[in-house]
Amino acid sequence: MSNKLSTIYICSKCDAQTPKWAGRCGECGSWGTLTAETVETKDNAKKTPRVAPIKALDLGQLDNHKLERLPTGINEIDRVLGGGIVPGSLVLLGGEPGIGKSTLVAQIAGALNKRNKVVYVSGEESPGQIRSRLERLKIDLDSISFLPETGAEKIIASIEEIRPALAIIDSIQTVYSLEAEGELGGINQIKATAVKFLELAKKKNIAVILIGHITKDGSLAGPKSLEHIVDTVIYLETETTHDFRILRASKNRFGSTNELGILEMTGDGFREVKNPGSIFIEEGTDNLSGSCLSCIIEGTRPFLIEVQALVTKTAFGYPVRKASGFDLNRLQILCAVLQKRAKINLANQDVILNVVGGLRIADPALDLAVSMAIISSLSNQVFDRQTIALGEVGLGGEVRNVSRLEIRLAEAIKLGCKRALVPAGGVSNAKMKLETIKNVNDLVRFLTK
Repeated sequence: MSNKLSTIYICSKCDAQTPKWAGRCGECGSWGTLTAETVETKDNAKKTPRVAPIKALDLGQLDNHKLERLPTGINEIDRVLGGGIVPGSLVLLGGEPGIGKSTLVAQIAGALNKRNKVVYVSGEESPGQIRSRLERLKIDLDSISFLPETGAEKIIASIEEIRPALAIIDSIQTVYSLEAEGELGGINQIKATAVKFLELAKKKNIAVILIGHITKDGSLAGPKSLEHIVDTVIYLETETTHDFRILRASKNRFGSTNELGILEMTGDGFREVKNPGSIFIEEGTDNLSGSCLSCIIEGTRPFLIEVQALVTKTAFGYPVRKASGFDLNRLQILCAVLQKRAKINLANQDVILNVVGGLRIADPALDLAVSMAIISSLSNQVFDRQTIALGEVGLGGEVRNVSRLEIRLAEAIKLGCKRALVPAGGVSNAKMKLETIKNVNDLVRFLTK
């Protein structure tokens, strides 16, 4: 029950009240005695319904049981998911058309059907096409059920009857709900169907994987709020120089979002890359200046990568700074530090930077390698291919220590590196020669000595 303000008219002679103004009072017959006043009245039209309170749960009294997961059998996928698929979770898998999303979920279904039932739902392909793909991937068909349906209500009713461990929806853009308005694949339909599958996953403890397409601007098709509805969002991306696929998580309620999975597409489906640390190093570049090796860490995994820089005299009045796979703002900061602290003139030089392999790097340990690549390209001096550079560069030109330096050096040793440029106060490693770099001036002296 709420209060509201209203206006009434009161006779100054007899105090009679009326909701409308009139020239003459209807009670005493006096003329010109009605004046307007604002009063507070109670609104009884809308009443708050009475609901029974629910019992609050004491989290300290709950059973301390470990979260059970469904392993997919593919270590790279389990790594990104945090150890496997969590029962009752809603997973959104995105990727460009033809990148292999359907192949990936088919292999997941094949790995799970040895222990649990799997339901595959598709409104884009016929049963014969699905069977042909599964047979090509050498997947056992006994425990996989197929639903050629696009109605969300029918799909959910069938899944509740079958009670599988995993349901795959290929894809969310082809599913519609009778309770939502709008055309197929529209915003309202995608949101409504995603919410229905979320309720199915939570109430029946069934893991659900939704496949979503990538639009031209690189975002998931449909409303951005779809990523807030689901528990996990994973992307399947293409590695530019080789036929590899990169699997990364942008949201994960049950694990880390820093893990990276490397897969190779073959005629028999996706295959794990046994040594992913070596695929981002370009072969045959021993005599090229402007190249430097470094080691980054994605989640718990180290990757040895190559940074290439091209420094050339600008043809315009303003020098150009471009970066592929590296933050452009960070590149501009490093160029300013080199010019101010190391007295390297880049005011009339274009600086173009590339991270070989198509990775997007946000690790500050790459600063030293980027600086070395720029100096190497400007001076046209070749940097040793068996030496890596690790360190974060500050605005004062100082080289700061980086996290997990021992793991990075161990990965470099595994791939044949003999020497490392590291910050002062780092680690001592008898298996590799370490060169201490205190500031960016030491880079110039190291390259020219």
